[in-house]
Amino acid sequence: MTLFDRKISELKELLHKKEITVSDLVNESFKRIQEVDDKVGAFLTLNEEKARTYAKELDEALDSRDEFGLLFGMPIGIKDNIVTKGLRTTCASKILENFDPIYDATVVKHLQKAEAVTIGKLNMDEFAMGSSTENSGYKPTKNPWNLETVPGGSSGGSAAAVAAGEVPFSLGSDTGGSIRQPAAFCGVVGLKPTYGRVSRFGLVAFASSLDQIGPITRNVEDNAFLLQTISGVDEMDSTSANVEVPDFLSSLTGDVNGLKIAVPKEYLGEGVNEEVKQSVLDALKVLEGLGATWEEVSLPHSKYALATYYLLSSSEASANLARFDGVRYGYRTDNAENLIDMYKQTRAEGFGDEVKRRIMLGTFALSSGYYDAYYKKAQKVRTLIKKDFEDVFEKYDVIIGPTAPTPAFKIGENVKDPLTMYANDILTIPVNLAGVPGISIPCGLSNGLPLGLQIIGKHFDESTIYRVAYAFEQATDHHKAKPEL
Repeated sequence: MTLFDRKISELKELLHKKEITVSDLVNESFKRIQEVDDKVGAFLTLNEEKARTYAKELDEALDSRDEFGLLFGMPIGIKDNIVTKGLRTTCASKILENFDPIYDATVVKHLQKAEAVTIGKLNMDEFAMGSSTENSGYKPTKNPWNLETVPGGSSGGSAAAVAAGEVPFSLGSDTGGSIRQPAAFCGVVGLKPTYGRVSRFGLVAFASSLDQIGPITRNVEDNAFLLQTISGVDEMDSTSANVEVPDFLSSLTGDVNGLKIAVPKEYLGEGVNEEVKQSVLDALKVLEGLGATWEEVSLPHSKYALATYYLLSSSEASANLARFDGVRYGYRTDNAENLIDMYKQTRAEGFGDEVKRRIMLGTFALSSGYYDAYYKKAQKVRTLIKKDFEDVFEKYDVIIGPTAPTPAFKIGENVKDPLTMYANDILTIPVNLAGVPGISIPCGLSNGLPLGLQIIGKHFDESTIYRVAYAFEQATDHHKAKPEL
């Protein structure tokens, strides 16, 4: 058993009893990275020198202080699209290969206040565009459960690092399922909070109306710790919501008696693997045994979610990525003859294929003559999808279904087929379009690969999601399964 098999609450207790030090935790992290990361490929940049120095400072503080931050001494990995002052942030893109930010994202400031220790930056699909972390500009990340399969994406590095025991938890970002799908593929817990619950200031934007930062952890309790730390209104982000942050840990009661669950028939329909369906039905039986009830419902506009998402997210990406032009920061071509040529060459050489594909799709959807037919229509459908969720939540407490339609697929299997790759997010995308929170928790294995159960809640009701997830986790052993690297 390693230190990172223990919960945050257990590690904090060991620290206060002086049975371990913060340096022990940080050493454990870097030792494990040295052992397995050349196989897994989760990290892009390490923060070793600063992390070890800070760990020694915190060890000294253990002797001299009575009050400590919520994540005191806990090592964490951060997805490489969340800016960190003086620590290289590339978004896994060649166009930002030399970018050292001059400020910290708000979530990073929250982590610093909580006294967590940043271990390094985690690999991802370039600019968070992808479902497999094969679109990184530097290297693919591999799934610790089977190194021939993908870890999911775009937060593949964040999920793989936790599953491989390199860090006890990490931050990812979720635009259309990019925390929950890799959490499902890697057998860990991943939450996309309600849009506005967590500040996006310092998150390099892919699609601003959909992006949300969230926690990836080994268990539900740790997830609640991390969300508690990073939540709250932020004057630097006009889309962060001024709503009270509840005590998420107090919702971990294990009591779901009388809870009403909705199961959308669309989430167990065509294209969903039989073992995935069975794992969801088995999970519902467990929750029934704990006193919950469930009924089948319909989210009729779900079938339009994929097309709606790719039009809206690509349109926003086309606007957001216009700033990467070689003028102010990041990569600049050496081959340009004039200014226009410099723009073209820089972007052609700096962006990968998937990023170019989405910029072109978005630019097309926003162009004169097509705006009404595509972008405007997609916004109207988005409203209908949101209304579907509101209607269901009038009668039910949570919605439950699978996180992904299949277990992790093999590296290279779908990379030349963008449409199949896009369909991997079909069960997670509606949650982002509606702005509601959703969590993925382990619910079984298929041929040695993890499966994820998705629990979706009402706006700003992460507490109920945690209550259901914790009850299921306590009643089963799925979260105890670990990959053998």
